[in-house]
Parts: sequence; C-alpha cells; structure tokens
Amino acid sequence: MFALQELLNGVLALNFGNVTMVAIGLFLIYLAISKEYEPALLVPIGFSTILVNIPFSSAIDQWIDGVLHRGVLNVFFDIGIITEIFPLLIFIAVGAMIDFGPLLEHPIMFLFGAAAQFGIFATMVVATLLGFDIKQAASIGIIGAADGPTSIYVAGRFAKELLGPISVAAYSYMSLVPIIQPPVIKALTTKEERKIKMSPKSLRISKRVKIVFPILVTIVASLIAPSAAALIGFLMFGNLLRECGVLNSIAKTAQTELANIVTIFLGLSIGSTMTADKFLKPQTLYIMLLGIVAFVFDTAGGVLFAKFLNLFLKNKINPMLGAAGISAFPMSARVIHQLGRKEDPTNYLLMYAVGANVAGQIGSVLAGGILIALVSNL
Repeated sequence: MFALQELLNGVLALNFGNVTMVAIGLFLIYLAISKEYEPALLVPIGFSTILVNIPFSSAIDQWIDGVLHRGVLNVFFDIGIITEIFPLLIFIAVGAMIDFGPLLEHPIMFLFGAAAQFGIFATMVVATLLGFDIKQAASIGIIGAADGPTSIYVAGRFAKELLGPISVAAYSYMSLVPIIQPPVIKALTTKEERKIKMSPKSLRISKRVKIVFPILVTIVASLIAPSAAALIGFLMFGNLLRECGVLNSIAKTAQTELANIVTIFLGLSIGSTMTADKFLKPQTLYIMLLGIVAFVFDTAGGVLFAKFLNLFLKNKINPMLGAAGISAFPMSARVIHQLGRKEDPTNYLLMYAVGANVAGQIGSVLAGGILIALVSNL
C-alpha cells in the first residue's frame, strides 16, 4: 500500500516543467547519439536531467519531515564542481592529449590564440546589457573560450545557478563549430585571401624544448595571471606527462581512463543543476543566444586580427588561420584546413591551423584566469 501511495504521489506531482525538462534531457541524448554532438558529456547530462526532474527523485536532495536526505548527484556536484576538482582533472587529461609541436614550429600562431578570445569580452558586454550582473556576465562570456572545462570552472565559481545552460551551450556550440565558423569566415575574407598558401617549415622541435615548454608556460602564465595558476598548471602538467618520456603509461591513463571517468562524473554533476525551476527561465534562452554571439565574435576577432597583421607583413598569412585560434580543438583546425582545400586542393593549412588551435587552448585558460582576477572582487 505504501509503495502504491508513493507511486501515486510521484505521478500526481508531475508537472509541465518536469515533463519539459525530461523532454530536454531526451533531446540532449538524441543530439549526442544521433548527431554525435559531444556525446561523452551530453549523454550523462541528458540522462541526469531526466533523473533530477522525476518528482521526489532520490538522485537529488530532498527534504523529508524536516530532514535533508542527500541525493547522489548533489553530492557529486559538491565534491567535484564546488571544489573545482572535476574541471581541473579534465585539464590534466586534455594536456596529455595535446601536442604543442605545431605551435612551437609556428610561434606567430600564439597571437591568434589571444586574438580569438575577443568573443569572451564582447559577449560579457552584451550580457550586462541584457540585465545579467557582472559575475553572471563573465560566466556567460567564457562560453566564448570554446573550452568546456574552462566554462564550467568559471561558472562554478561565479554563477552556479547558470551552470546547466552555460555547460550545454559551451559543449553544444563546440560541436557546431563546422556550421558556425565557415559563414563568418567567408563573410570576412575574399576568395583570394582564402587561397593564400603558407610556406612549409622544416624546423624540428627537440624533446628538451617540449619538456621545458609546459614548465615555462606554467611559471610565466601564473606570474602574469595568478588566478589562472591552477587552470594552466593542470593543463601543462598533463602535457608534461605526455612529453617527458618516462611516464608513458600514466600519460595514457590520463588520456583515456582519467578523461572518461571524470567526464562521466562531470556530466552527471552538471545535470543536477538542470531542474525545471532553474532551467526554464528566459535567462536560459539568452544564454543559448549569447553562446552563438561568443563563437561568432571569437571567429571574427581572429580573422580580422590576421587581416590586420597582413597590412604590415611581406609574406601574407592566410586570415582563416585566425579563426583557428579558438579553443575548440581539434574541430576548428580541421574546419580551416577543409575550407582551404575547397578553395585550392593543393593548399595545406592543417599544421598551421593546429598550432593556432592549441594556442587557443592556452589563451582560453589565461582568459579564464584573467576574468576570475578582474571579477572576483566586484
């Protein structure tokens, strides 16, 4: 009789908001499986969205007779997101996957990694005009980093109530880079500019340089932006595991087992914030729209900066490479390479684009740290 009553309570408590959020969870799972939009994260986010929107679900915190019964998803959130552990562990995995060789071979690509962060600050301005406070605006603007862990890290610190839509926007639009970037690039460049070939380089990067690089970047970046020390440090630690040559099994573990396990917990934790009362607000629509604005401004900023440099350079740079400075690695690099091949099948931009793309990874982390430093005391 008690079980029947509990079942009836759950069914009777089901409301329009719950049904809508369950539908959103199913839609996220559909996008992940059918369209392959960031499936590693959207599947757990979608599934946990369903879990937390079941009335009286034991997966989230419930007050029963004045006593708080902790839900496992809220516990994951407190342990991994509030403490910032999950995003930082993901950075170790990402660092272990990245080869900075193409960037070291083409150091000018560092500039594009900085220029393509313009969308972060442009989106912040737009968000404040829409009524978000400065910390919420910073959390929304960081979507423009095109870097999921950085977005989660900043939002978890400044706007936990917006973490769900910000995470969904960040990862969804990263998957849509092949759709978002080409129209912006074509609108800002001519056919002749897109055909510009980059001269190949035969520079070989030694193992010693690859080992010193993550250590040096950590020290310099942390001195410039101490608030980014944990972000950049964990990213570069992961890269050091990859490059040192004596920790191959640990580096492989970071790239696979660590990345997979933490991604599961990260997705489930984010899903704990996707309740109807938090997600079904006008703010969510604004965040999704601002995510597109951020990616468009990122792409435009990189392209226009490359065109600006060409005013002073004898050997012109293909301005499409500026768009690869966003941190959507390696999707953006592939997009730029494919666009170049469409204009001229003999034009190979991949290594330059990869260099700009990994520079964007460093740039996004530094931008996140700078935002934290600027906004923390406001």
